[in-house]
Amino acid sequence: MAESLAWRIKVSLQWTGWLQYIPNMFLVVLLSFLGFLFRTLGFPHLATIFDVLDAIAFFVLCFDLITVKFNCRPTEAIPARKDWDAFDLMRQRRSCRSFQWRDLTPEHRNELMECVQANLLPQKMLGSKPIRLEYIREPLTVWPVVGCHEFLVAIAPKEYDRLAVLDVGRSLQKVVLHATRMGLATCWIGPGADQSSVQQKLGPRFNEEKDHIICVCAIGYPSWYMPTTIKWTVNMFSATRNPLSKLFFRDSRFETPLSTEAPPFSRYGRCYEACQWAPSSFNAQPVRVVGHAEGQRFDFYGANSSRYYTPVAVGIWLANWETGCEALKIKGHFKIMDSEKLDVPALTNDGPVYDMSWICSP
Repeated sequence: MAESLAWRIKVSLQWTGWLQYIPNMFLVVLLSFLGFLFRTLGFPHLATIFDVLDAIAFFVLCFDLITVKFNCRPTEAIPARKDWDAFDLMRQRRSCRSFQWRDLTPEHRNELMECVQANLLPQKMLGSKPIRLEYIREPLTVWPVVGCHEFLVAIAPKEYDRLAVLDVGRSLQKVVLHATRMGLATCWIGPGADQSSVQQKLGPRFNEEKDHIICVCAIGYPSWYMPTTIKWTVNMFSATRNPLSKLFFRDSRFETPLSTEAPPFSRYGRCYEACQWAPSSFNAQPVRVVGHAEGQRFDFYGANSSRYYTPVAVGIWLANWETGCEALKIKGHFKIMDSEKLDVPALTNDGPVYDMSWICSP
């Protein structure tokens, strides 16, 4: 079916970086019209109020265009390293929507790439299929992130392998956490990246017959200057997460919430919170966990049958859970349980899908 004209316009504005300014422009026009209307109807005091609001909206629009779209703004400082504990690091990390135009320093870039290589070692993978995190230092066509020109592109084999997608989420999240400790800003980008733009910038590093781009992660220094529309959206949605009672359960029917604050499950402390605040596409939180055997085993499920975004989210949860357990000095390992040992719920067309279990070591 042919795409509508409105959709084509929306996509064009999105990829050219103008879409985030359209609501401000619309507000300026609307307030100007209301001022004119009330003045025409003989309500000068109301007209004056709308004129003042229109002037404020116009100023905000101009400020956004000058400082963000056209990058006329003062140089901002490089953030300091964050000496936080593991749980504060995972809890405070946020997706950055606006980046400084400066490059990463050579020291930061080298440390970042060392972390990438360390987390891609074969012995650290859950699956057997190789994945890659390719570095790009060029602007990509992404939305709604602005200002970023350094990225990690997560690539898995084109032949679908769910474990490889889990490895992407788990490995890249560990890199993201290390980058956060370094003081760098990051943003996971899935549907907001133009695939053709990414493939073009990868060049010979991407083989269309063998490779599949899973997602992109923007990396850089955060900027205070951000389009107002994005700032409102971030403030509205980034501070909300499902309660633990809707994420952790005692049964694989996901009916009985796990008593995370009562023994024996309470020993995992803030590990639950670390998963609760993990990033996911549109903050959908498509992961569920079932606790078994008096806190000795946790089964991780994708809440729906999505082939890419949900297993990436599960992989991110695995990384945060593992990081939390290491901080608490609780030893364990990941394992795929045999089906006869699992009380797997009846599958529907949209999941859930069992992915992985974490087993506490004796």
